[in-house]
Amino acid sequence: MKNLTKILALLIAVLMLCGTAFAEATDLPRNETVYFGGQQWGSVVGTNPLSSNNNNSMAVAANARGSRTIMFETLYMYNMLDGQLYPLLADGDYVWNDDLTEMTVKIKAAAKWSDGTPVTANDVAATWAACEKLQNGTYTNYAAYIAGIEAADDATVVIKAVTTEDGKPVNPLQFMNYLSEVYVVQGAWIDTVMERNGNDAAKVLADPADDVVYSGPYGPYFYNDQMVSFVRNDAYWGQDESMWGKLPVPKYIAHGIYSDNDAALVAFKAGQIDCNQQFIANVQNLWLEEDLPIATYMDEAPYGICATMPTAWYNMEIPALQNVAVRKAIAMAVDYDNIIENAMTNQSPSFTDVPRSVMNPTDGEQAMYDHEAVKDLQWAGKDIEGAKALLDEAGIVDSDGDGYRELDGEKITLNACCPNGWTDWQAAMEMVAAAGQAIGLDITTNYPEWSIYQTVFTAASQTEYDIFMYSPAGATPASPWARVRSFMSSEFLGKDNNWSGNFGHYKNDRIDEIIAAIPQTTDEAELKALYTEATEIYLTEVPSFSLMYRPEQFHAVNETVWTGYPEKDDGDNIPPANLTDGYGIAALYNLELVEG
Repeated sequence: MKNLTKILALLIAVLMLCGTAFAEATDLPRNETVYFGGQQWGSVVGTNPLSSNNNNSMAVAANARGSRTIMFETLYMYNMLDGQLYPLLADGDYVWNDDLTEMTVKIKAAAKWSDGTPVTANDVAATWAACEKLQNGTYTNYAAYIAGIEAADDATVVIKAVTTEDGKPVNPLQFMNYLSEVYVVQGAWIDTVMERNGNDAAKVLADPADDVVYSGPYGPYFYNDQMVSFVRNDAYWGQDESMWGKLPVPKYIAHGIYSDNDAALVAFKAGQIDCNQQFIANVQNLWLEEDLPIATYMDEAPYGICATMPTAWYNMEIPALQNVAVRKAIAMAVDYDNIIENAMTNQSPSFTDVPRSVMNPTDGEQAMYDHEAVKDLQWAGKDIEGAKALLDEAGIVDSDGDGYRELDGEKITLNACCPNGWTDWQAAMEMVAAAGQAIGLDITTNYPEWSIYQTVFTAASQTEYDIFMYSPAGATPASPWARVRSFMSSEFLGKDNNWSGNFGHYKNDRIDEIIAAIPQTTDEAELKALYTEATEIYLTEVPSFSLMYRPEQFHAVNETVWTGYPEKDDGDNIPPANLTDGYGIAALYNLELVEG
């Protein structure tokens, strides 16, 4: 009876979907199509690799952690499992000159565009020139580091660094991000789209690019307000032995457009989504209790690779938070295990499992600092008595008997903020407020709407939010340097619309020296010493404190139709990146149909 109930529930779910996203799927053979979820919301605007306004995340989703390369390709693919860059359009490793002011990249001879013409170094140079002319996001993100990109010949790209007055490159690590993030666009198509839009940047960026030429394994099939889909290019150059040696297994890739997370979850449980990038509370219940053929990258908690760290930032413009004892006491008192159990439903390692630092939990980053050197500074949370003792020692006591401590004669009253409706973050901030109350600090929660919240915490100066949540940089080729920078760099001070980091406006001259030194350092021992010192400063000064480890992307799969997805310890070294991002696209070549 229990199984019959489940079957009926699934049938109802399928019927509910009739006339919605999967009405269009009847043209796609189920045994040749992989369906995705959790990545596309709303109707597609276009497929323009020069623009960031396509709302077509399956085709155009550039990110240093590994761009989505089913259609447009990057020079290299990033793998967060080992922190390495793997050649895609590039042929072999990149090569620096002695002073790190020029990087040379070769282009694979086999690489071809969808129109059959070769991908060349001239295309790479033309892409950068177009970004500069358009002043698009790629150019504004990298112009401070990349002085220019030239083609030495058809197969040789030379990337030149912006240098300081003493001739040193501003930041070689940002080159690494460029290699894995920025799509190479065909120079001939760039000329076409520029000409038809009269070289008007706004018009070029708004062009839907229905005629775009691409180098990846899939091209557009159809898209509307219910679905976006792609069809495999069976002439794809990547089947050459210099690359994958074969075509990806599924002929079609599709993503239904759902109204909300609940609708997507219904489709996923019904087997209408194969690979799902969606946070699912207590995801293990899908197989343990509902007996569904659903799996995650890891069989046990935390079920995925946690590569980012949602963080509580202290506003250094608030007088009470300028006191390090207050900052550290709050951080020590928070019940992180409760946050992980309730907000993340255990889809995160604990701070006992992975002691806090400036690193994420991946093996590559954890190896980059001296754990023994900082172990006395680390805290796992819920240390109420230790936090009280720290405040007492600093003379921050309750002198008037109202239950709350004072600093310089003023009762310490603070708010803890995050966007309304971000339920897992709200649960975390409730724990921060509870920690404050437990140690005699009056902390209350405040949940503004995102539209308001984003304008406040990114401002150059604000006194509305005292403790507030946002995530630092995740896993990229420039990590963990990028996260140290995001946590503490003073370069962001005084900048409005700051989305890059140091939202609490912390200032430390030594950290700035370390952040400047790391990109110039190639000796592994020196690098480890710098990261260890950065960790020591962070844990001593506590300008912010991470509340949990969290996947940048969730990765759950339904094995009703397809199997062969990446799994931990399967020996393939393919990250759980939804089959499409960075080196995660290698998974498309390993899929198999479920027998029967």
